[in-house]
Amino acid sequence: MNVIDLLPSPHQYFTLAVCLLQSTVADYRKPVERQRPSPIDYDIDVHTGFFPRQPLPRLTGPYAVWELALEEAAEKLSLGEDDSEDALAKRGTGELWRSQMLSWPVIDTEPLERNLRLLQRAHLVLAWLVHYYVHSAPPAAEDVASVVPKSLAIPLVAVSRHLGIAPVLTFADTVLWNWDLVDASLPASVDNMRFVNLFSGTEDERNFYTTSARAEFRGIEMLRIIDEYNNLPNLTDLTSISKVARDLGRLTGIINDISDIIQGVRAVVDPHVFYWDLRPWFEGSDAKGPSAPGWIYEGVPNSGELDLSGPSAGQSSVMHALDIFLDIDHKLRQRRYPAPSDANKRADHGFMDRMRRYMPGKHRDYLSSLAATPRSIRELAQRTPALREPYDSAVMALKRLRDLHMRIACLYVVTMSRSTPNAHAGCPVASTMDRLQASRAAGKGPVRGTGGNELSLLLKAGRDATRRAALGSRV
Repeated sequence: MNVIDLLPSPHQYFTLAVCLLQSTVADYRKPVERQRPSPIDYDIDVHTGFFPRQPLPRLTGPYAVWELALEEAAEKLSLGEDDSEDALAKRGTGELWRSQMLSWPVIDTEPLERNLRLLQRAHLVLAWLVHYYVHSAPPAAEDVASVVPKSLAIPLVAVSRHLGIAPVLTFADTVLWNWDLVDASLPASVDNMRFVNLFSGTEDERNFYTTSARAEFRGIEMLRIIDEYNNLPNLTDLTSISKVARDLGRLTGIINDISDIIQGVRAVVDPHVFYWDLRPWFEGSDAKGPSAPGWIYEGVPNSGELDLSGPSAGQSSVMHALDIFLDIDHKLRQRRYPAPSDANKRADHGFMDRMRRYMPGKHRDYLSSLAATPRSIRELAQRTPALREPYDSAVMALKRLRDLHMRIACLYVVTMSRSTPNAHAGCPVASTMDRLQASRAAGKGPVRGTGGNELSLLLKAGRDATRRAALGSRV
């Protein structure tokens, strides 16, 4: 390695030299005791990150009936709460589609267990079918649970346990696995992906998934930075410190790019379409809050203990990896400035850990390995003056990203919850709006995310936990 190529700019050289004298060598000169697992061990591809390199293969044989039902769903079903003329015209075909699920046998998924990609495909298909089944049914009384038939529930729980993922629709099902190649002769990339399954059938929904995919792909470079940091021979020589400083600068740029990508959703996804046409399909068992009856998985013992929230951006393994690397303390375990507000203390501090249960098990294992790594970059920055500013820049870039996420959530969820469905042509769910307005008038509670969490409180707590990781007094 050419040391000259890695040296910082001249005005930083003196600071770097001084920091070498101040570093505590003993804490960071520990040799690597064993070889770290490679990304492939965690189902992470060097080119596509948490996406598989190729589209998932379709299911065949006895499982083809699932594939056919998913193909038919978008055409035959509408939201059960939608009283529009088009939706009412689909009521008959919807009843027939759901009755087919009730008559199906429970298909053994053991033959799929030898192929990871077929298991993932089975999870995608079954999870989409479950959400179609529940949300296309006419609304029941508020105190009546939705029953998912055993023909869907039992195989979904079986493949989920094998994959180590929640038995419900997840971020992986809607983004990581839900695509085909535009040109099969070219490798997977955002521009060569076409998202296949759409609840609403709108380009807005496809653009929503594409925006998430762009953020994920931009995060692949972050994974490389993290891996290179954890594989440095030591963290005390000038070459290593210079590299860490440069990589923190790269990391700041990547986070800023992801902020730009997220901001771009406003140009391609209409808030009304998202809130009224798409979001209701995402809702999981606890979306209405902890007191709602939720879902029952027929034939599954103790199904009330299953993780059954809907898909969420909080299930992105890329963003969790960034939080772990920068040592963001979402659980408020460490004493940091400024002290958390009373609202922060009331937030759901277990949210991030719970969201990991909705990730593929191998991806969650990767995050666990990161968390177990003894090389805290925040502690290194505390000890090394030359790293404090680049570390704080990365942290504050992440804080700004979360500020932006709050504004997007306010526009797409909070503001839309106060709108009416007919404010945008084609938006359904008039009866939902009536109940929502009645609920607000009765003071039944705050706007919730698809997973049932108090949205504003949760996002503010995440933003403030990020800000408290910064080291400098200026922040």
